[in-house]
Amino acid sequence: MSGHRWFEQRNDFVATPSPAPRRNPDEVPELFTRCPGCNEPAYREVLVEFLDVCPGCGHHFRMDAEARVTMLMDNDCEQERHDTHIRSVDALGFRDSKTYPDRIRAADKKTGRNDAFLSVSGTIESIPVELGVMDFAYMGGSMGSVVGEMLTRLYERALERKRPAIVVCASGGARMQEGVLSLMQMAKTSAALARLQNVGRMPYISILTHPTTGGVAASFAMLGDVIVAEPKALIGFAGARVIEQTIGQQLPEGFQTAEYLLDTGMVDRIVPRDELRASVAKILRMLLNQPSTGLVEVDSEPA
Repeated sequence: MSGHRWFEQRNDFVATPSPAPRRNPDEVPELFTRCPGCNEPAYREVLVEFLDVCPGCGHHFRMDAEARVTMLMDNDCEQERHDTHIRSVDALGFRDSKTYPDRIRAADKKTGRNDAFLSVSGTIESIPVELGVMDFAYMGGSMGSVVGEMLTRLYERALERKRPAIVVCASGGARMQEGVLSLMQMAKTSAALARLQNVGRMPYISILTHPTTGGVAASFAMLGDVIVAEPKALIGFAGARVIEQTIGQQLPEGFQTAEYLLDTGMVDRIVPRDELRASVAKILRMLLNQPSTGLVEVDSEPA
């Protein structure tokens, strides 16, 4: 074949690339993520080792609800899960860009849970507790009828068993798809909590993580006997921009951060995640008037 003829054949040839195999993002996790605190790449396996806290700047990433249970509960304790059979219903026939049942099914598939709350009985440093953890991955941790019912049952169970209650909050607030049925959970959970505190005389520790907002912040999240927050967590009812437009004033620097709320008396302590379990156990012992673990804090300076 002449060189001229060969080039003619090459010019007629049109390459059709093979389509790249489609990757399921749920099956192949990303190896790195960028830390919003220091803008540096963070290796995900390292983040897991550091309890989802950036080892460079200390930024606290959102933590999976199951990982929080593992972090707080004793490794060797018997855990009892509660109310996993309760399901949301579409009482209002609500639809935005999707129907409410479609959103529920998608959240169920994404998280493997029945709603945005985990309710667990177990121990923290051998202290029996009723622990609740909100799951922000399930529709932004929004509080609907199921979350309100699970919370109410947790407080009632703590009252019946004479145990402290602990709730880890992470929520965008009330679930708009349930309307007033969601808003009434604010009063319902607060009333159940009041019975635990006033009748049962059992302590309640509220742990505020990023973000704790809306109807959750306006009810049980801020009713703890002791309120603990993670560093730089966003905590508040309405958004800062809405507040500024309403009152016609510029808000202070750092408004609605855990640090600001600590300075203004709305939060009792800010505790880094790696110290949270020990701090909660210490607070429980003080509230329950139990002896310490035997560790004595020695003043570093001579008397």
